[in-house]
Amino acid sequence: MKFPQNLLEEIRERIPVSDVVGRKVKLRRQGREYAGLSPFNKEKTPSFFVNDQKQFYHCFSSGKHGDIFKFLMETEGLSFPEAVEALAQQAGVVMPSPDPQMQKRERERASLYDVMEMAAKYFQLQFSADLGREARRYVQGRGLTAETLKTFRFGYSVNSRDHLKSYLLERGISEQDMLETGLIIKPDEGRSTYDRFRNRLMIPIEDEKGRVVAFGGRSLDPDGKPKYLNSPETKLFFKGTMVFNAHRARQAAYEAGAAIVVEGYMDAIALHQAGIRHVVASLGTAFTEQQIARMWRFSNEPYICFDGDRAGRQAAHRSIERILPSLKAGYSFQFVFLPNGKDPDDLVREGGTDAFRTVLGKARPLSDVIWERELEAQPVDTPERKAALEKRIEELLKTIKDERVQRQYQMSFKSALSNLFWQQERQKRDTNRERRYTGGGGKAGQGAGPSSALQASANISRAPEDGRSTEYENCLIGLAIHMPYLFEQFAEQILNLPFQKSSLEAFKFVLSHIIFDKKATTYADIYALCPNDLKGLLDDMHGMEVRNEDGTLVRPWGWRLAGRQRVHQLAYGPSRLFLERLFQSYLNVLEVREVENDLQREMSQLQGAVDEGLFARIQSLTNELHRRREENLREEQELSELYNQMKSAGIGMTLEDVLAQLALPPASS
Repeated sequence: MKFPQNLLEEIRERIPVSDVVGRKVKLRRQGREYAGLSPFNKEKTPSFFVNDQKQFYHCFSSGKHGDIFKFLMETEGLSFPEAVEALAQQAGVVMPSPDPQMQKRERERASLYDVMEMAAKYFQLQFSADLGREARRYVQGRGLTAETLKTFRFGYSVNSRDHLKSYLLERGISEQDMLETGLIIKPDEGRSTYDRFRNRLMIPIEDEKGRVVAFGGRSLDPDGKPKYLNSPETKLFFKGTMVFNAHRARQAAYEAGAAIVVEGYMDAIALHQAGIRHVVASLGTAFTEQQIARMWRFSNEPYICFDGDRAGRQAAHRSIERILPSLKAGYSFQFVFLPNGKDPDDLVREGGTDAFRTVLGKARPLSDVIWERELEAQPVDTPERKAALEKRIEELLKTIKDERVQRQYQMSFKSALSNLFWQQERQKRDTNRERRYTGGGGKAGQGAGPSSALQASANISRAPEDGRSTEYENCLIGLAIHMPYLFEQFAEQILNLPFQKSSLEAFKFVLSHIIFDKKATTYADIYALCPNDLKGLLDDMHGMEVRNEDGTLVRPWGWRLAGRQRVHQLAYGPSRLFLERLFQSYLNVLEVREVENDLQREMSQLQGAVDEGLFARIQSLTNELHRRREENLREEQELSELYNQMKSAGIGMTLEDVLAQLALPPASS
């Protein structure tokens, strides 16, 4: 319904924004404005402001902004017409009269609401009567309390062809009205009408104003089909636009800052009874665009609960096509998979609300569920199947109508595909290499497999995991201390590469000064020229010589560098060429890390307006990341092979001799 602009202005003039907001937010005057804690985010410092003169509120923590109508829509889940109607009543403003045809339709609908209310009371009477014994026994077995039965107005439909029909006819309700509300069925053969619901536990389905518009009936006959039966669509009941328990969950969802969607209304009732009030249920149909929009009025990212078995996952996967076209910035769904064989009722009965909240804590974003579904659809072990996966995902993401969200998904999945294909290729090469060294399938000798081939440098084809970066940095600086010419050779790359470990970031510039300005050519020079306050760090990176009181050697210079967690390849007499390539590989690993960081920074900017230049930069960085990983993968394979050759050949020198020989400047220098 379209409202005249002067009507909206009159309502705004009569009701200050602070009056509407003040019912939910404790406001404190601050000059010409009011300030308070955000109703949309948890915070300790007020970032929510109201200006009555300008007739708006603004929340800096969430970015939300609007007038009194928008505030009711945001906090109470009202539609715009509902917000206008509520505020007009508060302001004492007379709403415009609808046209005669609309008035007639409203009168007809009002009479049908009366019919449904009368039917609901009838079912409640039967539930309490002798005929309702089986229904009462069933709900007792489900553990439902008297308060819950009253709140949700449980009833019972008698196992009779026309018990309800006769009851309503006696009270002046026409068969036509019963047909229009779906309470009775008219057979095609011309036989007399009969009750739709028989021998069923009856649960009223109410609209967002709490009016009964339909019923759900649960069969009490173990062999009864279908197990659950809903009213058909009528002038009051539109299955594709409604969710069960909406009018009760609205305020609770606002207060909780979240909403939960379950598959059945009995699940919703069980959670409500357990104290989880921000819950609604679908009505047995696939999600429609209208239902999705309605659920987003409760929460920006509602939790959708599915059974954890195969059927539940298939149901979750089917919902993807319904949800994707409706996605918009800031609005999505979280997927919750319940333990196999458990429904929400089971969880709260066995473990209380904590058990259910634990499951909610394991919720997965929509993007993860899409990825899982597409990977399960077909093996991805050939170029053709990889191409098929790419095509499926590409076509799926095209259905997202919001261009900004679509681009975010495209970049995320492009990166995920790149990672997947790279990992598969790397695993295949590792497997082939291991077979070569084990004679075709046996276990590799100690340290000969790919995982031990390079230790800290084993995964040089990708950026290291959190916490591993500093090991690569340690190896770089340690080798540069022992062999200063390596620092000279790669100085530009080293100095331009940000180190995560702040102490090493500072130390590399000190090392550059010692090597280039003070002309240090050996580790002995570096130890002699290093400032005293940095010698502890220097020793940690490299390792000072340790001798007994009688002068016998305990540990040679560089012993920390040659440890198992650092450059342990030094123990096998590596050539200078090998160490130069290993040094370069460390740099490559850290540079891949920086490309990934650059990519993440660029992607974070996609939350703003869509920018073609930004999108092109992201594509370029993604391609560069893939190329660098492939290059590093090839280098890793070659270094691993060289390493195994060194181990097999054995050496005739002690570690002390090896370190001493490598510490000498190259002959060419």
